[in-house]
Amino acid sequence: MAKAIVAIVGRPNVGKSTLFNKLVGQRLSIVDDKPGVTRDRIFGECEWRDRKFTVIDTGGIEPHSDDIILSQMRRQAELAIDTADVTVLVTDIRTGMVATDMEVASMLLKSGKPVVLCVNKCDKIGEPEPEFYEFYNLGIGDPIQVSSVHGHGTGDLLDAVYDLLPPETDEEEESEVISVAVIGKPNAGKSSLINKITGEERCIVSNIAGTTRDSIDTRVVNKFGEFNFIDTAGLRRKSKVDDDIEKYSIIRAKMAIERCDVCVIMIDGEVGYTDQDSKIAGLAHEAGKGCIIAVNKWDAVEKNDKTMNEFRKRLGIEFAFMSYAPMVFISAKTGQRLDRLFELIKHVANQNSMRIKTGMLNELLAQATTRVQPPTDKGRRLKIFYMTQASTKPPTFVCFCNDAELFHFSYQRYLENRIRETFGLEGTPIRFVIRERGDK
Repeated sequence: MAKAIVAIVGRPNVGKSTLFNKLVGQRLSIVDDKPGVTRDRIFGECEWRDRKFTVIDTGGIEPHSDDIILSQMRRQAELAIDTADVTVLVTDIRTGMVATDMEVASMLLKSGKPVVLCVNKCDKIGEPEPEFYEFYNLGIGDPIQVSSVHGHGTGDLLDAVYDLLPPETDEEEESEVISVAVIGKPNAGKSSLINKITGEERCIVSNIAGTTRDSIDTRVVNKFGEFNFIDTAGLRRKSKVDDDIEKYSIIRAKMAIERCDVCVIMIDGEVGYTDQDSKIAGLAHEAGKGCIIAVNKWDAVEKNDKTMNEFRKRLGIEFAFMSYAPMVFISAKTGQRLDRLFELIKHVANQNSMRIKTGMLNELLAQATTRVQPPTDKGRRLKIFYMTQASTKPPTFVCFCNDAELFHFSYQRYLENRIRETFGLEGTPIRFVIRERGDK
């Protein structure tokens, strides 16, 4: 189920990052009195009244600044507003309402999204200070006094946000439609793949920055079944803003990954592997999604009979953390091996939702522990009493043992390999939850 998104915006140095850290319960954003410390959008998870949602911290907005960094921060904030379901405008009672607050409020009103007005740094408990009431002039509803340092008023703020969140949709019901997120760095050919699959110019393809701004859903029905493809192209390459490009593409990919069943990780065959590919693939791995590595533009690569195997070995080293992901070499331009890609998508979606009977798991566990004895420490040996599958997407296994500290990562990896050898589970990560006997 895709989580709602809440963006925290405002001018520099009003305490947005402090509020963000307070809401998510950990120090994810750097906090400093110097304006402009937060330049990129930071994501975190917040839970309130049994509802989980994603919170985005943004850099301060300076509407009319010509400074390159400040203008990029403004673009980041504008994208956060575009993608958010609710926006929290943070102001500062110590400086009072300033012209920049009015301009940011005007930007939010034009977006048409619900807005909650937060007046920060109200550190005194009791009646609001007289300056508090001037924030009604922003015209975006009742302000809420908050002290992000002390946590005062954050409950009222979250109540206001909760009331404006879109209703939760029950997406847990079984569906024949497989949702596929096409992710990767800019210009890897994601939009071209969608266009080739649909046989029409569904997505604009160009090298101009900002060509694909939103995640575009495309329904595809063919002999392989019914699919919903999500094109997640971030902003396109623009000279001398490489760091900015990386942040945009990763943020776009993260939002699409939450909604999908299978991630197709596009690699540019002409460029080869980059660190950015690893970061984007890591998001899919951590989210527990089915993964396929698709090497695109294979028609344009100069090759001989050994090129594919050499490329496959090299990617196997670079993507060692997701060695379970199958690879396919395609061309979005010519349609080369797209049938194979659809076959893999169906296969990986089935593997990601596979459920294994408890009896079969414990039979495998008995064989595995006989073959390789569990580890010992100071004369105490690990005993695994029982294993069962708790959930799917990804397959998650709960192991009950005598001492969780003895259950080393290396032995978990051994059990994972045995499970994969027996049941397949190709293209999907596996999770282990270790419980000591008596734990709830």
